[in-house]
Amino acid sequence: MTYINVRVYGLLINDANQVLLSDEREYGMEFIKFPGGGLEYGEGLIDGLKREFMEECAMEIDVISHFYTTDFFVKSAFNDSQIMSVYYLVKNSAPMNLVIKTRAFDFDGDGKADILQSFRWADISQLKAEDVTFPTDKKVVELLREQYAGQ
Repeated sequence: MTYINVRVYGLLINDANQVLLSDEREYGMEFIKFPGGGLEYGEGLIDGLKREFMEECAMEIDVISHFYTTDFFVKSAFNDSQIMSVYYLVKNSAPMNLVIKTRAFDFDGDGKADILQSFRWADISQLKAEDVTFPTDKKVVELLREQYAGQ
């Protein structure tokens, strides 16, 4: 069965003009994306994004503004769904208590867990589409660079 999989992501940009990236290992794959994930049934976009940030980052966020919504066809890398992603600019509403790594896939623990995740900052001016895994994130990197790289 094919269906549309709605996903929501937050672009958290710090004072140094860096965006937060999530390095993950799940389903036997490693991938780099922005924090966020799938909407649950009955959930709105903003509530889903706030839940995802609490689950992934233990962080409360405020949504600043809409940034981008998928405007081309994307098939899921994991199943037969069509992906529709919505991105928002966000800010943390309390001080961050997140371990920030400096290299990709620098997971804590023994590495045997089903789902592994770590976070790091990436300079928007240095960020390239190849630095993230999924097609919509690649588009968002280009848009971020257009808007923030000169700052």
